[in-house]
Amino acid sequence: MKRNNFISIVMILAATPLLSYAKKQPYYITDGKGCKIKSGKGRIHGHIKLKGVNKNILDLKVSGSDTDVGLAVFEQTSISQGMGTPLHVHHCQNEMLRVIEDSYRFKVGDDEFELSTGDSIFLPEKVPHAVTQISTKGKMTVIFQPAGKMEQFFVALAALDHEPSKSGMSQIFKDNTMEIVAPPLKVG
Repeated sequence: MKRNNFISIVMILAATPLLSYAKKQPYYITDGKGCKIKSGKGRIHGHIKLKGVNKNILDLKVSGSDTDVGLAVFEQTSISQGMGTPLHVHHCQNEMLRVIEDSYRFKVGDDEFELSTGDSIFLPEKVPHAVTQISTKGKMTVIFQPAGKMEQFFVALAALDHEPSKSGMSQIFKDNTMEIVAPPLKVG
């Protein structure tokens, strides 16, 4: 019996560090409840109207604060034909986008893709990527995993009271764990 007790104690002690790690990484909605977000509505910030990169509108659907920074989900209404993000790198996030309406061009590493309604694309962390709106309007679901500082990034762009310089925009990206590596894609 003493041997069985010893083995049980050793197993419990061995598992303890894993249990404490699991408690630090809860990828669930922190209050234990789900939430409904109506179409065309954003949580916490209302409509986030971007400045600087483009003039699109983002509606936060799932905040990093809901998921212990595990996930952030936005719905983007695109109203900036021919405009897009500079080629940039997320140092800490994977990104996935699903086109709900119309069409976009993406660059991921050395590859370029054109996506239209219903198409999805995965943009792995540390891989340079950019997106430009082709159609006159459009809509996408944008998912970041982990959420990182993406919510703060979009709120910072919406709060601008002027068009930032290239160095100013680079600093905003840097402050939010991203890096601009080249200008936006040209659509033509």
